[in-house]
Amino acid sequence: MSNSDALSDARRRANKLLGQKDAERTSAREKERQAQDAKIARLRALRLAKEASDKAASLAMRSSKREPKPA
Repeated sequence: MSNSDALSDARRRANKLLGQKDAERTSAREKERQAQDAKIARLRALRLAKEASDKAASLAMRSSKREPKPA
C-alpha cells in the first residue's frame, strides 16, 4: 500500500466517523427539540385548563350572586 493510498484510506475513515458524529449530534438536537415541544404543549394545555376553570368559577360566582337565596 502506497503512502497516498494509506492517506486516502485514513481520510475515508475520518469522513465516515465525522458523518456518524454529525448524525449523533443532529439526533441529540432533534430529541431536545421534541422534548421542548412536548413541554410547551403540556404547559399550554395546563394554562388553557386553568383559564377555563377560572372562567367557570367566575361565571358560577356571578350567577350565585344574582339568584335570590331561599328563605
